[in-house]
Parts: sequence; C-alpha cells; structure tokens
Amino acid sequence: MKLDIVISGVGGQGSVLASRALAGAGMGLGLDVRTSEIIGMAQREGSVTSQVRIGEQLFGATIPDHEADILLGFELAETIRALPKLKPGGVIIASSSAIVPVSVQLGISSYDREAMRRYLREQPGKVVLLDLDELAKSAGNIKTGNVIILGALSTLPGLPFEPEQLQQAVLNLIPEKLQNTNKRAFEVGRRAMEVA
Repeated sequence: MKLDIVISGVGGQGSVLASRALAGAGMGLGLDVRTSEIIGMAQREGSVTSQVRIGEQLFGATIPDHEADILLGFELAETIRALPKLKPGGVIIASSSAIVPVSVQLGISSYDREAMRRYLREQPGKVVLLDLDELAKSAGNIKTGNVIILGALSTLPGLPFEPEQLQQAVLNLIPEKLQNTNKRAFEVGRRAMEVA
C-alpha cells in the first residue's frame, strides 16, 4: 500500500505538527514513512507545505506532481497552490477560511474568497470545505484547525491506520495541558465530516 498526502497552509497553522502526526501514525504500524517540508517565511504567515508518504518501499520524500492521494488545505489560496500535486480524482479536505495577505490589506492586490471556494468545489473527486475557524472555536481553541482536519481525514476509507491510532499520534506531540482540547478538536473534525 501507498498513501501520499500533501498538507498546505501558512506559518502558524500547525501543518508541520499535522505531518509529524501522520508520520507517527504510519511508523507506529511499522510502515515506511518519508516526509518533507517547505517552509517559506513561516513566522510571517508565509507558505508552508508538507508532504507525507506512507507505505512500503518508498524511495523518496517528494510526491511527484499529480500523484498525491489526499490534499489537506489549511487556507484557501494555499490549497489551490498545492492542487498540482493532487492526482485526478484525489480527495481534498480544506478550510473554507482565508488568511488575507498583507498585500490585500494594503490594497495592492485582491483576494476573492468565493471564487476560490467555487474553484475548489469544481475539482474532480471528493472535495470537503470546512469552516475551520468556527469549528476550532467550538473545540475551545482557535489554534486547533490542524487537529480538526486530521479528525476529518480519519473518517476516510482506506487509510492504513485507525482513527484512534492517528489521534494518539497527535496527542504524542502535544503538551499534556492541551490534550483534552485537542481530543475535542479531533472529534469535532470527525463529526464535521458527517454533515459535510
């Protein structure tokens, strides 16, 4: 088996933690895991892209274009930017929320959220857009969007790990004082897929 996942967001959204949790879940099963990260000005809300490959006999950490099985998008524009990695008919689970760049705030460029949402919904395959901001608030911490998306991911069929194994891999990376909030966030993500 082989599972290729691309995670795309901006600095501060927890994409690296999400990729490490996925890697931990895969390694816990004794599978080969390869990861790579591209972090551009992450502390200033720059692009952050992680690639996670789980399976057997993996020969590299970089997913070739048009071969990722799943795209997890933490921000609208960054999700669209990562689309070339996704295979035709692949699964997209993404935030419908946007982090507006400074250039837009200064009036130098524009950011059409609805056009981006519409474009994503037109992609072939399964596309789920989640209001991560509202879901994270309901989980009790606005910074849990990454864990909510992992919870949503855990509902997909054909994953090599069980939801509990992925949740535990997340919790292994989080300080004890934040574990209950992140358990809630994981479950919020799972429930969101029931109504999406």
